[in-house]
Amino acid sequence: MAITKEIIRTLIKEGQETLEEVELYDRPYEFEENGRYVLVGVRQAGKSYMLYKRAKQLLASGHSPEEMVYIDFDDERLLGMTAADLDQILQAYGSIYSHKPILFFDEIQNIEGWEHFARRLANQKYQVFITGSNAKMLSRDIQTTLGGRYMDGKVFPYSFAEYLDAQDIALPKEWQHGRVRSQVQQAFTQYLLWGGFPELLLYRNKRRWLNDLYEKILLGDVIQRNKVKNEMALRLTIKRLADNVMQPTSYNRVANLVKGTGISTSVASVIDYVRYAKEACMLFQIENYASKFVEKETVKKHYFVDNGLLSVFLIGGETALLENACAVHLYRKYEDNLYFYNKNIEVDFLVPDEAYAVQVSYSISDEDTRKREVEGLKKLHTFQPLKRMVIVTFDEEETIKLDDDSVIEVIPAWKWLLE
Repeated sequence: MAITKEIIRTLIKEGQETLEEVELYDRPYEFEENGRYVLVGVRQAGKSYMLYKRAKQLLASGHSPEEMVYIDFDDERLLGMTAADLDQILQAYGSIYSHKPILFFDEIQNIEGWEHFARRLANQKYQVFITGSNAKMLSRDIQTTLGGRYMDGKVFPYSFAEYLDAQDIALPKEWQHGRVRSQVQQAFTQYLLWGGFPELLLYRNKRRWLNDLYEKILLGDVIQRNKVKNEMALRLTIKRLADNVMQPTSYNRVANLVKGTGISTSVASVIDYVRYAKEACMLFQIENYASKFVEKETVKKHYFVDNGLLSVFLIGGETALLENACAVHLYRKYEDNLYFYNKNIEVDFLVPDEAYAVQVSYSISDEDTRKREVEGLKKLHTFQPLKRMVIVTFDEEETIKLDDDSVIEVIPAWKWLLE
């Protein structure tokens, strides 16, 4: 069906009503007053709410709903829309109003070549806010096309602090010693298992909602977008990454694991599948700080961008979920400055620029486990001095003093995630 101005006029009116009526939990994100934005993240992370938030700010500052255009490119009425049709949005708006509109475009990655339209809008001094579910939107090629005219940002599901806010759990001073502490601990148990997708809080059957979301991401953002032919090999690749989420894993090993099930694949295909999942903002990778270049590129640790997606694959995998939650927390802050360390010793996470190392262990009450986690940090500290060493546990806390008067902090995850 052709994309007509009448369809777009209808969408414009519906979008204005949405921006007026939507009720928000106010997530922390600061917009520059005159900035244009491209916001990218996994589906259901809350990108649309960021657009709504900005629209609400502009409405509160005196703008009217009639000045705004909100278009959701996931709308089935826009199926078949191409970059050549995008100018019809301006034409349709101009046939109703005389304002220069403020533009909000949701999931625009569905339109191949959208970035050229976005560049023209910037050149014509429109205020534009764009979201998408494909990390390629932040790639060097697209940023070159946009020519520095947009600010970019990544949107994640709720952090644990946001999760508590959304559950109306406030943290007064000394909260760690009163009734609020048990509320935080109970909330953390749920956050660890189900993750922080905002809409998930509305549902009782959380596993079904997460399964449905995973299928939507996999089918729409990975298989369909990349025209994947061997769907079973792709599914098994992601499953094997989930099974090995705490371990450095090579593409060759994953390919062998998939082939071990009787499904044909290749290392090159596995590399593609992992890249597609990363582009869909489902996964991220961290490299071994101690590796040579080739191994850095081929042997990595793979984490899911939210525990909810990982829990789709795991039953009772509390240790893996704990490490994944810690990885997400660190990645949100440090991104490509986050590594693991594996050369004669193993340390789960290292931020070299901060001289900060983190081990994750569900419990260190077992003497062998305690020794392994502590010795890893001590040995790393001897040849690469660390300013901070932490062991994150599920619910244990203490301070371990070392011979040089430095300390290892043992911190419960529910406390550490709120730092």
